[in-house]
Amino acid sequence: MSLPDPSTVLEQLRRRNPTADPQRFLPDIHPVKIPRHVAIIMDGNGRWATKRGMPRALGHREGAKTVERILELAGNIGVEVLTLYSFSLENWRRPQEEIDALMALYVESIRLHADRLERDGIRFRQIGRKAGLPELVLAKGAELEERTRNNSRATLCLAVNYGGRAEIVDACRTLAQRVAAGQLKAEDITEDALAAGLYAPDLPDPDLLIRTAGESRISNFLLWQISYAEIHVTETLWPDFGEADFLAALRDFAGRTRKFGALSK
Repeated sequence: MSLPDPSTVLEQLRRRNPTADPQRFLPDIHPVKIPRHVAIIMDGNGRWATKRGMPRALGHREGAKTVERILELAGNIGVEVLTLYSFSLENWRRPQEEIDALMALYVESIRLHADRLERDGIRFRQIGRKAGLPELVLAKGAELEERTRNNSRATLCLAVNYGGRAEIVDACRTLAQRVAAGQLKAEDITEDALAAGLYAPDLPDPDLLIRTAGESRISNFLLWQISYAEIHVTETLWPDFGEADFLAALRDFAGRTRKFGALSK
């Protein structure tokens, strides 16, 4: 199947993101091959710190710096949505000291970068269960979501207190409540109806899932949404994940044939 004219694709891309310049970073890739939505399981912060004889909290701080770099790069390339697995429901099993450090880092990062996100046209979203999160985390996240709700250059979505199974359960509960209230018939429940009850139903499904630190697990991340995502695994620890690593993942994605269950043409 022939690809559309690159200039047409670039024109469409720049209507949303005027500063997008994928050909500057990926001159060998047709712009239609740039994924709209990239999801990342940011793994390896603790290992990065341990290898250097540092506390794990310092590894998380270095990982936060990587988030800044990759967000800027993704926006410049023209990626529409970047979803990052920041804190899972299972992460509550970690030592309390590490949990406290992660929550403090989250609040600090919002305070430090809120103005920049607003200025650069980045919309902020937070997905996950609210129950159990510190009030300050909820308040700062909601505040930044409101400040950036009309931004359209790109979206940064952070999964905090998140679990893929829990998200599906929560969507099912919403459907059950609608059925019980007589607003929906059980036989009318469709995939679209369930998807509408997910945490961010307005976002496109991820095209590409990246996992760092060499692990090959999904780890309960976006289980519904990644049903047809391409998966790229790199040995690089998240704090060391840089431009070359991100571009390698995008080139890997561009070389895949996405058939969605059909046959190649």
